[in-house]
Amino acid sequence: MSYLCCAHKTDFMTNSRRSRFFNTTGPCNPERHYMLAPEERLVGAQLSRYITDELYWVLHAPRQTGKTTFLQSWARHINASDKYIACYVSLEDCQGKETTEEAMRTIYRAICYYAEVAELPVPLLDDLSPEGLLRTTLLKWSVQVAPKSLVVLFDEVDVLTGAPVIDFLRQLRGGFAIRGIGKFPTSVVLVGMRDLKDYITASKEGIAPNPGSPFNIKADSAVLSNFSQEDIKHLFAQHTTETGQEITQEALDYVWEQSKGQPWIVNNLFMRATMRVLDAESTETVSINHVYEARKQMIAARETHFDALGKRLTDPRVKHVVQTIISGDSDPQMGRMNPDVELVMDLGLVTWSSEKGFIIANPIYEEILTQQLNSGYHDSLPAPSTWKWQSADGNLDMNSLLHEFQGFWRKHADIWEQKADYTEVFPHLLLMAFLQRILNGGGRIEREFAAGRGRMDLAVEYNNQWFIIEIKILHDYDTTKEIKEEGLKQIAHYRDKIAPAAPAYLVIFDRRSETKKLPWNERIAWMEERDIAVLGC
Repeated sequence: MSYLCCAHKTDFMTNSRRSRFFNTTGPCNPERHYMLAPEERLVGAQLSRYITDELYWVLHAPRQTGKTTFLQSWARHINASDKYIACYVSLEDCQGKETTEEAMRTIYRAICYYAEVAELPVPLLDDLSPEGLLRTTLLKWSVQVAPKSLVVLFDEVDVLTGAPVIDFLRQLRGGFAIRGIGKFPTSVVLVGMRDLKDYITASKEGIAPNPGSPFNIKADSAVLSNFSQEDIKHLFAQHTTETGQEITQEALDYVWEQSKGQPWIVNNLFMRATMRVLDAESTETVSINHVYEARKQMIAARETHFDALGKRLTDPRVKHVVQTIISGDSDPQMGRMNPDVELVMDLGLVTWSSEKGFIIANPIYEEILTQQLNSGYHDSLPAPSTWKWQSADGNLDMNSLLHEFQGFWRKHADIWEQKADYTEVFPHLLLMAFLQRILNGGGRIEREFAAGRGRMDLAVEYNNQWFIIEIKILHDYDTTKEIKEEGLKQIAHYRDKIAPAAPAYLVIFDRRSETKKLPWNERIAWMEERDIAVLGC
């Protein structure tokens, strides 16, 4: 028996909004999704020249920035010509294929599958022996599509590792010299998160490519940039045109501030604001409060995109860079040509600017990475009901809360630190976890940290009241007076920028080796300096 009558079926089909939507899952399609032309965000690419001059090139960008959308869009553009045949091929199925034999046969099957999907000739072979399989496949495929030139767009190349990636590149290089109509693909693009030189280096156990490396035939390495502020405005304008729903400038500015143009984050914030926070049929103007709620939902949902970034934190190379940024330390070896730094920048985790140096790429990534790193501390802390943290009027009593933290630090810091992974920033993470345990009930933390700043700044908001906290570390090479004076100046400047009348707290963690030998009553301190509370831990 059907419980949905025909009238209800018609209702269901006709009442839903007949517009496109903000996409957060897979490639964008202009018929179904709001989108910006991804080729306009390419940096260092000359698309028409790659085709006409028969060139091989590389495109790399972090995940979920629009690489696959670009490739599929570009393939459609190329195929509109009567001179070329372009085919998109994803190598995703090669994930985990450790031997050349497995990888080459998987690549062959991928080529056949995507050729069939695109309704192109399928290069079927009788002999699937791995030796030269890719080269033979591309040669036969080129013959089949003649008299048109074959253009192949290889996506997810970065899943290839070790010997398979070297063999893959070597076979492409072997056909490059004879490329031409009916002979070998005239143009190839290899797409992944990182430049191909990084994978060649990794596959050779850290030895940099020499001039005879398997892919010295690439013409360019291009990148796909994030959205600009104007891009974000134009993206939502498509939604306004189709639905009539507008957005405030304040909300647009907040989306930019929180995302720094990361395409997946932008789309997710817009999607949640228009379809989750507000009803999908609503035409109410999207405000900053709607976007703020969308941000909270997105972070709480623990999206796969964020989990993938979080897992990167266990990589020692990532750990070194992220820990340096959180602590605010200076490291003269941490330049943009440092392989560890190149990795985190290619992953989209970190960016560099002349004004701030190395920073986490956007505030939402800061929040996600911090939560990932201090989740164990946060979840293992005592229930907030056991602490003194709330005043009689229901507001946050920061003095009492930080006294509670000092007591906890005294009892547990030494033991918990032994189990810490990011030991250099253990104090920062534990204090943030302590604060977040309370703020989950209705407050928030805004963070500001960057390599070389020598500190971490926190702005805590609860019930529309602001508190400013600065974290400093006292090392063996520091003096207490210098660190305190430096910290007082820095926190005063930060408070003036955020909330000039807010209570301010300078928390100094004494990490000197001699201090750890002192009794705790000499290590814990609280004093007032220039209307700023100075805490010793």
